[in-house]
Amino acid sequence: MREIIDLVDAAVTAAGRAADFLRRTPRPAPGTWTEKSQRDFVSDADRGAEALIADALRTQVPGSVVVGEELSPTLARAGRIVWIVDPLDGTTNYLHGYPQYAVSIGCLVDGELAVGVVHDVTRDLVYRAGRGEGAWLGAERLAVSSVTDPRYALVGTGFPFKMLDGLDGYVRQFTRVVRAVSGVRRAGSAALDLVDVAAGRLDAFWELTLAPWDVAGGALLIREAGGLITTLEGDPDILGGRSILAGNRALHGWLQAQVGAA
Repeated sequence: MREIIDLVDAAVTAAGRAADFLRRTPRPAPGTWTEKSQRDFVSDADRGAEALIADALRTQVPGSVVVGEELSPTLARAGRIVWIVDPLDGTTNYLHGYPQYAVSIGCLVDGELAVGVVHDVTRDLVYRAGRGEGAWLGAERLAVSSVTDPRYALVGTGFPFKMLDGLDGYVRQFTRVVRAVSGVRRAGSAALDLVDVAAGRLDAFWELTLAPWDVAGGALLIREAGGLITTLEGDPDILGGRSILAGNRALHGWLQAQVGAA
């Protein structure tokens, strides 16, 4: 357990350095953004934050492997300790000054998620979890919501914006869900959406085709807060760049059935 706690501390430190960098760095002008693919931008802020994280993690945990969205876009599970880093989750929000973006760090130990840290940059809140150690915001232990009736549920989602060939299928899912719940929200940062599930602010969440670095930090928070996070098919291995479904145990099952039926 001591090793897990030390890894959590390392991730908290690295995420904090990146968050400080993002807060003090002037927001890049539109002409300086790089379009990796249609509607998918990156800036010097992303790259600078990731470099800080990688340096901090390698210094604190020598020999560990750092897999980041900008520096190393292929997930590798080689090595005993592998960090999966999103230096700026919610890049489009950040570039437009919309205050919903985060630094997300997950850690695999012997191939299994063991650490999750999400730093909400604009609110300067640090969410952390270690396998078997619970999920925490400061001294407050997180727990998923107790809502079991979909009529009272607030559900988070993410719209397809890169791969629009899946949009029609998503609209069918959205239509089925929105007719049955009290509300649906889309804020633009999957890491913070997963935090909101872990903290009980969202009762459930789904999104199509998320990358490993989008979910690695938040997934363990949900599990340690008593919730479930799987693929839409129910597979607990959520690091394969597939669609994600999360929630408390009752609404996870309900949402999986609704999305599957659509």
